[in-house]
Amino acid sequence: MTTTSTTTTATATATATTAWRADPYDDALRTGRGPLFLRRHDGWLLPLEVERWCEEPDRADRSVLDRCEGAVLDVGCGPGRLVAALAGEGRRALGVDISREAVARTVRLGGSALCRSVFDPLPAEGRWDTALLIDGNIGIGGDPAALLRRLRQLVARSGLLIVECAPMDVDECCEVRIDDSRGGSGAPFTWARVGARALSAYARDAGWHATGRWSLEGRHFLSLAAQPSPSTVP
Repeated sequence: MTTTSTTTTATATATATTAWRADPYDDALRTGRGPLFLRRHDGWLLPLEVERWCEEPDRADRSVLDRCEGAVLDVGCGPGRLVAALAGEGRRALGVDISREAVARTVRLGGSALCRSVFDPLPAEGRWDTALLIDGNIGIGGDPAALLRRLRQLVARSGLLIVECAPMDVDECCEVRIDDSRGGSGAPFTWARVGARALSAYARDAGWHATGRWSLEGRHFLSLAAQPSPSTVP
């Protein structure tokens, strides 16, 4: 990652941290209820599925959990349903989220979580067997390429990354705000949306190759395997 890219990503992440800690988001997690949206500057709204995030894992979530290998890092874990489910099965899992309320709720469910950005130093870097970017979290930082490169640093050489992508063929980065449709609004930050085709291209450039693709309950996923970096190839 270049110095310019690192600086840009760090700035975007700091801005997003402030926005995701805004009251509309934390309030929604406390109650387990929406409505909550990402609002683009032109008024377009992306619904955030707070109720689903705060419930037990559904069939689509289970399709992800069943594919997890070894120790699991859930990036943008939200209220922690996946981390808690893994912990309940006796599996090692850690959630990372910039929302204090998300982390607190994850811990209350019996999971382990840190209030930290994925771009901050994290435990066991380079040793996670599986990393997750679920519920649209490929959008974190507004730069899928930088995020995928960062995940490549976090997982083991033979590691796995499972990403939930947009259901349509899209590749965009835009400025959004968290909006509760009742007058509550957070600070602006950059967010990305990518479909499977764009995600596959970003992944190849960041040191991943696609090993699987599936859809369930209207949600779409790709599994990616880490490729050896040139410096590690014999």
